[in-house]
Amino acid sequence: MINLPKSVDILESGPRDGIQNETTFIPTAKKLELINALSETGLKRIEATSFVSPKHVPQMADATEVYQNMMKKNDIQYLALIPNLRGFELAKKAGVREIALVAGASETFNKNNVRMSVEESLRQLSIVNETAKEEGMFVRFSIATSFFCPYEGLVSQETVLAMVKELEEMKVNEIVLCDTIGRANPKQVYELFSRVLDQGPTAKITAHLHDTYGLSKANSLAALHAGVSSFDTAIGGLGGCPFAPGAAGNDSTEDFVFMLHEMGIQTGVHFEKLMDCVKLVKSMTKRSLTGHLQQITNKGHVQTVS
Repeated sequence: MINLPKSVDILESGPRDGIQNETTFIPTAKKLELINALSETGLKRIEATSFVSPKHVPQMADATEVYQNMMKKNDIQYLALIPNLRGFELAKKAGVREIALVAGASETFNKNNVRMSVEESLRQLSIVNETAKEEGMFVRFSIATSFFCPYEGLVSQETVLAMVKELEEMKVNEIVLCDTIGRANPKQVYELFSRVLDQGPTAKITAHLHDTYGLSKANSLAALHAGVSSFDTAIGGLGGCPFAPGAAGNDSTEDFVFMLHEMGIQTGVHFEKLMDCVKLVKSMTKRSLTGHLQQITNKGHVQTVS
């Protein structure tokens, strides 16, 4: 018998992970327009921006302006990615209350991504976490390259499980396992998430999947079977990491929502409003969107059960 959740929690990462790799700077007004439109779809979690070095990720140079000027709804979490202490101070100054921290399970990736070893990252981010918790902030922690590293190849499950244990000891609110380069297969996804959930974590466990090899939907289903009910996706299938060569976009939000609705799994998301956001994203990038639903709707009407 198929074991599936009745509802799924979706974090929309398009405004951050989705566009961070765009080579042409997207005007702040356009970013705000996208975030505000996504806020009208029924999504309850949006990763809005990141307080990173504008030298290394120029697309996020307007993080403060974006966060302070978007129209926030009280029932939506608006998260900002924080890579280090400097980013945390900038985020606090901007008024951020929900933060997303990140460290890689792979040493080489982590050094390329944040210029620190994994141990250095965890040491610094544990200070950020402690301070954030004292101030009543929500803390989410992503483990990048949980399955494969673009430099080192296959990542040991034991390495990831050890990081999960350390994050549990830090008492973060959420732990995200990321298939950063989209190289994982359903068997690996099922096994790793099952092992994590079998440990009885107190933190919410979330899946962040990319579609480089066309396996994001199969991997999503494997995670659902393992008991995961929280996922990251990106509108239009946008995404890719500047420090993960070859990584394609995230699992597209509209495709994922469509699949879940067809399976009778609730998301709280208004599909038609979501598709309006896809049209908006199209006007913001010169890249071809990878979501399948937007290709179908260009040719005709998509019938949904929701």
